[in-house]
Formats: sequence, structure tokens, C-alpha cells
Amino acid sequence: MRKIFEIALGIVTGIGGFLEVGSITTSAQAGASFGYLLVWAVALGTLGLIVLTEMSGRLAAVSGRTLADAMRERFGFRFFVIPLLVVLVVSLLVLASELGGVSLALQMATNVSLRWWVLAVTFVAWVLLWKGTFSIVEYGTAGLGLVAVAFAVAAAKLHPDWGAVASGLVPSQPSDDRAHYWFLAVSILGASISPYLYFFYSSGAIEDDWDSTYVGMNRVVASVGNALGGLLSIAVLVVAARVFLPRGIEVDRGEQLAMMLASPLGRWGFVLLVVTLGINCFGATAEIALSCAYLIAQGLGWEWGEDAHPKRHARFSLVYTAFLALAAVPMVLGVDPLKLTNISMALTAASLPVTVVPMIVLMNDEALLHKHTNKWPGNLALGALAVLSVVLLVAALPLQLMGGG
Repeated sequence: MRKIFEIALGIVTGIGGFLEVGSITTSAQAGASFGYLLVWAVALGTLGLIVLTEMSGRLAAVSGRTLADAMRERFGFRFFVIPLLVVLVVSLLVLASELGGVSLALQMATNVSLRWWVLAVTFVAWVLLWKGTFSIVEYGTAGLGLVAVAFAVAAAKLHPDWGAVASGLVPSQPSDDRAHYWFLAVSILGASISPYLYFFYSSGAIEDDWDSTYVGMNRVVASVGNALGGLLSIAVLVVAARVFLPRGIEVDRGEQLAMMLASPLGRWGFVLLVVTLGINCFGATAEIALSCAYLIAQGLGWEWGEDAHPKRHARFSLVYTAFLALAAVPMVLGVDPLKLTNISMALTAASLPVTVVPMIVLMNDEALLHKHTNKWPGNLALGALAVLSVVLLVAALPLQLMGGG
């Protein structure tokens, strides 16, 4: 019974936690500019995240090590410092974007500039991490994030041609503005497959005391939760395609997001959009800050754990405090959160090779996984993701320079 409850809770977490500022922004921009043409990118990103979270969770459950621990032990610290630094830099940019997303939601609700809100949001996020437990961070905010189901309701009310939506699962190019199209595809993949997600997931498995009996549960949670979350991202794209595209509106300002749910759901749609953006970005803020602390603590061999008193793991607590403070700086200085989101999502996609490629070795290491090593379908999926990650690395910067962003 306990595991059934944990499966249900894990699925709810996956649904509510999937949508944050990156997924909402990139899906909205894709729908507004290209209709349903980029549905395939959302689906591909969702599949990639399912593969990586399932594998990182299985690794933690069977070996008792987080992904970061296993990577450092298997390849040595000199190698591990590369993914450590890359993921931390990218995660810091994404963290700043999420703080901007929460502050933008509050700006929409109050007409008070987000620059005035960001310090308050940062402080509240720090208090949550300082006083809260892992369960509150993981399940509490993500559970509240289920309000994002409003996008699915709005998509249904707009009566799209579902056949046309399904046709978007097959990649095809627009007749013009191809640099922007492919830049958005890269950004969507970066928003869906952020490294912090699977590093955080493996750390959470250790926090929750998973063992090899959780392998099956992990597979269900990673697959169903992320799949339903991906469907919500497609719903955002569909709503944007129905609301913005006929009006010729391209989403280049955060305030335009307010129109998405207001159009099909009226006044309450605006409220639901603000609440969805605020809660989901706040949950992502807490998770990313915690993920950075996990990564540094595990990489340097410190004691760590969100459930312990902060004084017991002082260095661990200091890291998430420092990352929250640093992430607030760009928003206080007036950086546009939407532009920062686009850049950070593209850089996230470009950073994937340093974490995905080493997983090929780890997931086939019998000393770590015993009988739970990858079979050929898992290796095929992971190999395809490794190739895709290298393509994204090569493509991200040229697309940006060509004006795609």
C-alpha cells in the first residue's frame, strides 16, 4: 500500500513539476510562431527526460549512489569537475529564469515591477529550503502545481483540429524563419531535458531511502509522471497556437503569456495563469537551488541532506543560499526574464553531452547495477540521446548567431 501511495505521489509530482518557466515559455513561443509544427520537439524532449530520469533513479535505487556520486567514483574527480562546472553554470542561469518567472507572475497580479518582487521571492525560497523537508520541497510545491491542468482544459475548450496537432509529431520545416524554428526546437529540448532534473531525481531517491525493490516503481513514476507532464506542455503549445497565431502575435514579452488562459477561460483564466506560473516556477526554484547543493556536496564528498538540520550540514546549506543570492542578481539588475529563459534553455541543451555520454558507461557497469544494467533497448535510447546531445551542442550557438533567438 505504501508503494502504491508513493507511485501516485510521484506521478502527481511529475505532472505538476514538469511545467515551469522554460517549458511554458518555449511551448508558448512555438505555438505562437509555428502552430503545431513543433509538437515533435516537446514529445522528443519528454521521451528523453523519461529515459534519463528512469536510469538515474534505477542507478540510485540499486547502487545506493546518486548519479553525481557514481560519476565521480567511476571517472575520477578530474573528469567529474567538467560536468560539475558546466551543470552548475547552466543551472544558475535557469535558476535566475525561474526566479524571474515567479516575480513576473506577481507583477501580473499586482502591477508592481518584478524587480521589487525578486528579493522577496528569493527569501521565501531560502526559508522553504532552510526550514522545510525534502518531502515538502518535492511533493508540496509540485502537488500545488497541478493547477497547470488548466492548460489542458483551455486546449479542449478551444477545439483545435486534433488531427493537425497529431501531424506535428512528424518533424517538418516551415517555409521561412527556419533559424528561429530550429532555435525554438533546441530550446524546447533544453527546457524538457535539464540536467538538474535527473541529478535531483537521483538525489531524491537516496533521500527517500530507495533500494532495489523500488526499480519497478521508479519505472512507473518516471514514465507516467513525465509523460503526463509532457502532454501539458503540448497543451500550452496548442493554446498558444489557437490564441496567438491567428492574431499574428509572437511571444516576446512575459506579460503576453497572460492572454493564453484569459482568452478561453475568461477572468479566471488570468488568475489560473498567474497561479500556475508562480507556483510551478517557485517549485522549480527550490529544486534547482537544492540540486546545485546536492551536486557540489556529492562532488566534494561533503555530508548532505535536506531533511537534516542546516547546522548539521552547514556547507550544503551555504551552497543553496549562495546560489539563490547569485541567481537573484540578474533580475534585480533588470534582465528580461523571457530573454534569459530562451538563452538558458539553449545553453542547457548544449550542455547535455557532458552528462548523457558518461551515463552510457555507468548504466552498463555491473559492479554498480548488477542484474539491473541496461538491456539493448535502454542502450539504444541512451545512445540516441547521446548523439542528439552532441547535435544540440553543435547547433545551439550558430542558431543563436543566425538570429534564431
